[in-house]
Amino acid sequence: MGLHALGHTVSTDLLHWHHLPIALFPDEGSTDKEKCTAFSGSAIVDEHNLLNKQTSDIKTLVAFYTSQHCGQRIAYSTDKGRNWKKYEGNPIIAFDENDDARDPKIVWHKQSNKWVMALYRKSSEDEKSKGVSFYTSTNLVDWDWQSHIPGFYECPDLVKFQVTNRPDETKWVLFDGDGSYIIGDFDGKAFTPETSKLKSDWGKNYYATQTWSNIPQSDGRVIQIAWMRDGEFPDMPFNGQMSFPCELSVTKFDHGYQLVRNPVSEIEKLHGKHQSWEDKNVIPGLNDNKLKKVSGDCLHIIGEFDLKTADSFGFMLRHSNKSAGTEILYNVKRGTLTVLGCTVPLPPIDNKIKLEILVDRASVEIFANDGKKVISNCFTPAEKATDVVLFANGGELGIDKIDVYEMNSIWEKK
Repeated sequence: MGLHALGHTVSTDLLHWHHLPIALFPDEGSTDKEKCTAFSGSAIVDEHNLLNKQTSDIKTLVAFYTSQHCGQRIAYSTDKGRNWKKYEGNPIIAFDENDDARDPKIVWHKQSNKWVMALYRKSSEDEKSKGVSFYTSTNLVDWDWQSHIPGFYECPDLVKFQVTNRPDETKWVLFDGDGSYIIGDFDGKAFTPETSKLKSDWGKNYYATQTWSNIPQSDGRVIQIAWMRDGEFPDMPFNGQMSFPCELSVTKFDHGYQLVRNPVSEIEKLHGKHQSWEDKNVIPGLNDNKLKKVSGDCLHIIGEFDLKTADSFGFMLRHSNKSAGTEILYNVKRGTLTVLGCTVPLPPIDNKIKLEILVDRASVEIFANDGKKVISNCFTPAEKATDVVLFANGGELGIDKIDVYEMNSIWEKK
């Protein structure tokens, strides 16, 4: 039987991760499969030493997490997160067998001068009451319930954005466990929706999204990562992976406000061999694969395509003579992009489609039309299949530009 404990990695560039020992083991010395095991949460920097644990000029890190069937709890670190201690006053919110509460996300609300906790829970015995409750605190320890919004399940996140094309406007975004979100306003106590719930990822494997806390103002980005659940990793010593870190923004479009997601710029540090094509045409039936010189199991493909007279176009990833590979298909008539059984509506812009594709050894992440639509999926390609095919059906496809980078591994060769 495995126990839920919280793992632990650090990075200086969002790319190369250094594994540290397990941060949090089950509370109260529990060896039970569930009781007091460490579930999801979030962490912040205790800038003003509210917990009174700071021992040097290093600020205390405070982690808030769910102890399964044992309430919401705190652990803290005074040495940059290398070692963690449980707070002596735990639990900070007691266990209630009726509300199924878990996954505390802590944010600072400047206007009300209080800390806010977004916590998944049921507000009544009715399953429809599953949602996010908001609590406030001035000292990180004593929390007062303020409001509840139904229609959410697990791993909430609450983020304030400056609208990219409206510099005087800010919006709050409340995320659900599957990365879907609602845009609205948050006054420090209650969230007021201004949109319906919107999808941020159309794949099968994107879950439990979290944004980093305490990103320096000089950086200013909102950076999100997710767990890519249910992937298969044959013959590997691990059983899961994370998505590639992405920068989030909120933009006002003709149809309204929308979240946009793109890979962080640090991705360029992993770029290896580069090939590019401009102003080319793909004509069906000529067996003219423009990408025939591309080969690799980790690739970054960035392309802009003119639909011209094509009925459809796409890529075969991880293709070989023995394996057809994985198809990415854009259907012009339907205006849809499909990969690995997932289909997303994707209207062209000026009869053009942009695709940015991250191919890793066990995942494909596609950012379409500058991150307006995203599909994240795990896959298990044939081991020695490393070719890429670009194809068009029914008519001519224009390639305005394609850049293909072979990606260097983040792991040191042993």
